[in-house]
Amino acid sequence: MIRFLRQFDPRAIRLLVFDLDGTLIDSRLDLVHSVNAMLRHFKRPELSDGLIASYVGDGAPALVRRALGDSADEALFQPALDYFLGYYRIHKLDHTTVYAGIPEALKRLAKPLNGVQRLMAVLSNKPVNPSRDIVQALGLGDFFVRIYGGNSFTTKKPNPLGVQTILNEIKVAASEAVMIGDSSIDVLTGRNAGLWTCGVSYGFAPHTLEEVRPDVVVESPGELAELFR
Repeated sequence: MIRFLRQFDPRAIRLLVFDLDGTLIDSRLDLVHSVNAMLRHFKRPELSDGLIASYVGDGAPALVRRALGDSADEALFQPALDYFLGYYRIHKLDHTTVYAGIPEALKRLAKPLNGVQRLMAVLSNKPVNPSRDIVQALGLGDFFVRIYGGNSFTTKKPNPLGVQTILNEIKVAASEAVMIGDSSIDVLTGRNAGLWTCGVSYGFAPHTLEEVRPDVVVESPGELAELFR
């Protein structure tokens, strides 16, 4: 069920900016395996799938820090981050899949509406190279005019720089754009950039959408396409 928490006109939207993990793709298992491989390598106890998934969203450095128990030991942190990134680079597509219904939703959203071609972009806190590799490998690359990651800019979400860069590059006003994601980080990013916000409740962190509420919430990719068509 589509739930509007703040009313706006979806037909006026010209740009849709998507989060990646937990919004377009289910990458949970590969992230879990990569974190636990890093922990095993450094002789740390492994963590549960659910706990690791709750650490996802703020980028690889934050994920690794949390998995290490927010260790202040910089001598451990950097090698651990490097190991995680190296392992994930190799194993990022072992189990990662596109959420059911996403390809169909993107096809519908890519069709002109009232003669206007809508544009779509990806803004993730995952490093940009694996983000682009995954999007391309899973057959979604042609839908997006921009794909940026957590190391594309000097700051990560929820800082608005990434969104503002996309708006400037493709010449769309913030009032004509929406940020779509599964967590409060995405909602805050959209708010900080002056965008409308759409939460998806099927992702990694739906509980955080109650803490920081988006303008509208959808429960499935099909509802997402319905909302903006």
